[in-house]
Amino acid sequence: MKKTTYFILLLLSIIGVSCSSSSNERTFDTSKLTRATVEETDKIVEAFILAEDSAVIDIPAGFYEFQTQLILDNKSNITIKGAGMEQTVLSFKNLTTGGEGIKLVGNNLTIQDLTVEDAPGDGVKAQHVDGITFRRINVTWTNGDKSKNGTYAIYPVQCKNVMIDEVIASHSRDAGIYVGQSENIIVKNSLAFGNVAGIEIENCDNAEVFGNVARDNAGGILVFNLPGLPKADGAKTKIYDNDIIENNHENFATAIGEGPNGNTVTMIPPGSGVILLAAKEVEIYNNRILRNKTTGIGIASYHITGFPAEAPNWSPYTSDIYIHDNEYDRTKGFPDLTRELGQLISVYNAHGKAKTQDIIYDGILDESISKDILTNPMRICLAEKNMADLYFTRFSLMNGEDNIEGFSDASPFQNCEVRVQTNVDVLAER
Repeated sequence: MKKTTYFILLLLSIIGVSCSSSSNERTFDTSKLTRATVEETDKIVEAFILAEDSAVIDIPAGFYEFQTQLILDNKSNITIKGAGMEQTVLSFKNLTTGGEGIKLVGNNLTIQDLTVEDAPGDGVKAQHVDGITFRRINVTWTNGDKSKNGTYAIYPVQCKNVMIDEVIASHSRDAGIYVGQSENIIVKNSLAFGNVAGIEIENCDNAEVFGNVARDNAGGILVFNLPGLPKADGAKTKIYDNDIIENNHENFATAIGEGPNGNTVTMIPPGSGVILLAAKEVEIYNNRILRNKTTGIGIASYHITGFPAEAPNWSPYTSDIYIHDNEYDRTKGFPDLTRELGQLISVYNAHGKAKTQDIIYDGILDESISKDILTNPMRICLAEKNMADLYFTRFSLMNGEDNIEGFSDASPFQNCEVRVQTNVDVLAER
């Protein structure tokens, strides 16, 4: 995919020549930026409060330290614009009230060319917005103890017409780029690293994720449908032309039951390239899925979590999946053993203990359709060019923990395709 020369150079400067650990990595050196005065900082707060429809909020170069949130409430056609990701930095390290650093509500909103650091909750949250663009923004945390970082870096939820382009998201204790309960979505040309999940599409309709780099997260790219949310099942996601590389980072998410922010991503084993959980109509192709130590792609029903799997207008099963024309490399370490899914893959895979897998399928099916997994009732379709050389395991988990088996035969899931049709033309002008 085409990117601006500026962003390519910036991306390369951040990634460097190797994919080493990001535990102490900062995206920019902000120490040389001019510190904004209290008056200059208050002027930005006032600009958000007093903004009228169609306004442009310009934030000049400098390092701004806020003690309050920046909130844009029910406004339309607003552009929030800094002088560049490495020039305009908004720090919320001293925030004592609220959660998000920036919260946006309204229609046709754009935020671009700035960095957000150290929000106590989410970095930039957009909610109930029809038409939201995140472009060339960097959201990160500078804490050493990542369990105390904010939950999401870039967080549009319950939105329509979402464009995320040339952004950088790092060090969140859930997902760096998270789009939830939304529809009509593009995530492109972006970098997510050092998060628990790099990019997550959750309970969403009509999404395309392409041209991104997801590396050094616990999980690279996730497509989830979770129960009990205002928007139930989502469908139609295309994931293509991404670099999903060495997502072997520690999973530092808050475990369910250990705090108010615990959630399902705590179960993702480090070393997961792509994970589908109760996902519907997903096409994954032309990606480079390299050196993820546990599995390249995992296909799973929500039943595998062990949590209650019933909710109105929602199905726990993953179905209508088409995986084809991807590149794999499994030459990075051994499967993770800190999470149950990683233990399952390590012990019960069909290629010998402690073997990294390219594709795994939990084999849990909707028995109201068929009780025979070999009829492929969930329409899982695999068409990789070198399928015979890949490590594929389909697990048998329907007969209890004492009867788990792993099978390498992928033939029931070949010779079929599920072309996912998306339409994101409405975002072409954003």
